[in-house]
Amino acid sequence: MGDSAATANTVTVSILDKEYRVACSEDERAELQASARLLHERMSRIRSSGSVIGLERIAVMAALNIAHELIQAKAELTRVPLEQEMLDRLQDKVQSALGNIEEHET
Repeated sequence: MGDSAATANTVTVSILDKEYRVACSEDERAELQASARLLHERMSRIRSSGSVIGLERIAVMAALNIAHELIQAKAELTRVPLEQEMLDRLQDKVQSALGNIEEHET
């Protein structure tokens, strides 16, 4: 996880009753633990559904679901500036139209 081996510590995380040791810097520790909890929850949900058997397959399904959510979130973030730009242009047009109306009234 971390960029520098010199500043990396080993953190143990538990996912589906298995422990994994991961090297990460101290400032990434909380994010790593949160990521492990998220993965554990997703894998537990998939395992309890009974539709997927085998730890590796469960892990792949969880990873695919999380990757899909990430792609959707990134797409949403790129839509927001575009929508804001459209709203700004619309607001400019409304202001211009209101300005034209005020000029004709005076």
